[in-house]
Amino acid sequence: MAVLPEQVIYMDNNATTRIAPEVLDAMMPYLTRFYGNPSSMYTFGGQVGRAINQAREEVAGLLGAAPGEIVFTSCGTESDSTAILSAIQTNPEKNHLVTTKVEHPAVKNLCDNLEIFTGRKYHVTRLPVASDGTLDLQRFKDSLTDETAIVSVMWANNETGVLFPVEEMARIARERGILFHTDAVQAVGKIPIDLKQTAIDFLSLSGHKLHAPKGVGVLYVRKGTPYIPFLNGGHQEHGRRGGTENVASIVGLGRACALAAEKMAEENTRVRALRDKLEHGLLTAIPKSLRNGHPSQRLPNTANISFEYVEGEAILLHMNQANICASSGSACTSGSLEPSHVLRAMGVPFTAAHGSIRFSLSIYNTEQEVDFVLATLPGIIAKLRALSPFWEDK
Repeated sequence: MAVLPEQVIYMDNNATTRIAPEVLDAMMPYLTRFYGNPSSMYTFGGQVGRAINQAREEVAGLLGAAPGEIVFTSCGTESDSTAILSAIQTNPEKNHLVTTKVEHPAVKNLCDNLEIFTGRKYHVTRLPVASDGTLDLQRFKDSLTDETAIVSVMWANNETGVLFPVEEMARIARERGILFHTDAVQAVGKIPIDLKQTAIDFLSLSGHKLHAPKGVGVLYVRKGTPYIPFLNGGHQEHGRRGGTENVASIVGLGRACALAAEKMAEENTRVRALRDKLEHGLLTAIPKSLRNGHPSQRLPNTANISFEYVEGEAILLHMNQANICASSGSACTSGSLEPSHVLRAMGVPFTAAHGSIRFSLSIYNTEQEVDFVLATLPGIIAKLRALSPFWEDK
């Protein structure tokens, strides 16, 4: 028997979010009545093109960018690849990249492949993080060389929510004449961003992380930044990304960005308070549990907690039986039996890394849901520890 959405307590919003009702309403006309090609000369297509332009303005408004700096893509991964590959192609004399050890696979795996599989040998510096998940700015400065083509550092970590000082890092990179990209997929809509006040050259975002549909993203390209398209083809996106536009999803993303701007205060007050109540309650009620990540330098919606001597997969299975949705790591690595590369980089003990659960809330979560999790999870952990040969009531 299917589980109805209203019966589910959904706390995995860093993986994906529900489509906001207002977003779905904005999309529907472009899935039904207004189906013309936005590139067409006739009015029926032209009005679709105008809807895309409005969405571009709404995205730019949330980011503090100019509409002409917004390129619509299929997802955050495409945006990441486009930025990094464009930078190395427009700087063919340089073969060095700087990133971190805790990047999303969209950046991590691309950098790995550039080192291993490309005809030209690229060298990648992967900056380490401290035990609280933060970066050392001096170490970053020291990593830059005359051969560095691009720096790619996420704005907020998808597993721990830890925020990186990307604005300061971009300023430092610009002083060295180095392009700077940030994967801001987790940050956009949760914290204020004003790109015109920064030195960031490229920024990636994904619609399904902020209550828009899956299959649509954005690459911000600062005006004047050297750029080579990833997808060649037609003249769409002013020649910056070929392919007929995903109109309904683009319109939805625009509406989602406008809503995110309206809900930013709630994200940083009510949602933060729910996250803090959940985190404090679990750490207090469950012995041998620990928070992963800086206590304050992180997103307002994210809590990553390790429960020692139990397996995260077993915790999630029992939570699922109670209709509670969370994650044992990022959605893009949840199929792996290896401990999270993020927690390994932070030096989280092996006994805790396997028992890590990420809770990521949204404006749709309630205090009643938090109370239910607080009432349910301690019993699950106690039951699993009773079955563990490594626990022995430590």
